Amino acid sequence: MKWEDFRQSDNIDDRRGDGGGDSGGLGGMGLPIGGGGGLGIGTIIILGLISWAVGVDPRILIGGAEMVSGARAPQSQQYVEQPRSRSAAPPADNTGRFVSAVVAMNEDVWKDVLPQQAGVRWKPPTLVMFDGVTRSACGTAQSAMGPFYCPADQKVYLDTSFFRDMQRKFGGGGDFAYAYVIAHEVGHHIENLMGILPRVQQAQQRASSKVEANRLSVRVELMADCLAGVWAHHANKRWNVLEAGDVEKAIRTAQAIGDDRLQQAGGSGRVVPDSFTHGSAADRTQWLKRGLDGGRVDVCNTFAKQG
Repeated sequence: MKWEDFRQSDNIDDRRGDGGGDSGGLGGMGLPIGGGGGLGIGTIIILGLISWAVGVDPRILIGGAEMVSGARAPQSQQYVEQPRSRSAAPPADNTGRFVSAVVAMNEDVWKDVLPQQAGVRWKPPTLVMFDGVTRSACGTAQSAMGPFYCPADQKVYLDTSFFRDMQRKFGGGGDFAYAYVIAHEVGHHIENLMGILPRVQQAQQRASSKVEANRLSVRVELMADCLAGVWAHHANKRWNVLEAGDVEKAIRTAQAIGDDRLQQAGGSGRVVPDSFTHGSAADRTQWLKRGLDGGRVDVCNTFAKQG
């Protein structure tokens, strides 16, 4: 994937090296335990135990739950963004420059495509790069969660060590595969701008069972996969960024992080479709390719009946 000569985004919050994420807080009250938004430590531990019992990678359960439960900011604990003394200069290291360039490409595509195709005004998210742990309006961000989007502060959180995990575990990595992961999280931001995430959270609260709530989460995740494909379609059309093998690497990544593949690799080898929160390997691949081929937001409606 060609990115080296692309501009750098201004919407990067580089917290790497901050030593534990003291850059933000919950009104001075520390970590939220329960409450109306974000995941408390107790919930994370419970999800970890569930993941161990059913053989699911815990970052999938925790990351998916974090995204949906954080659709609204906590009511009892107001998030306060503390002042930060940091250089406004863009990241100078290769990984930071890559992330910043991919965010900039998303900004330049969506500022045109989203109003034109969906009638929604584009507002760029901020991407936070961190090491190990930091704070968000959805609770504590930890590397074990994988990348996630917090609707309460409209930021994407990324510990860039996840790219190394992708190389070892999730399809071999590659620049376009990494860009797909970032674009997927930006896709959640678009869902938020379109009003989809708040409606899904309300529907999950009314759901009659955990299975029904999980199915709504899957639809949200597959739509984000598709929107990542829409971004790639337009980025390549405008700037010819894709190189031979890029799409295949991204598809391998989408397949590798399907819930069924992760459950099979989780130790027990069992696949429990009712516990899926992100979609099967086949579904994730299908929706990524659908957006990549179609290049339109309206082909990403995972909530419509598929005929």
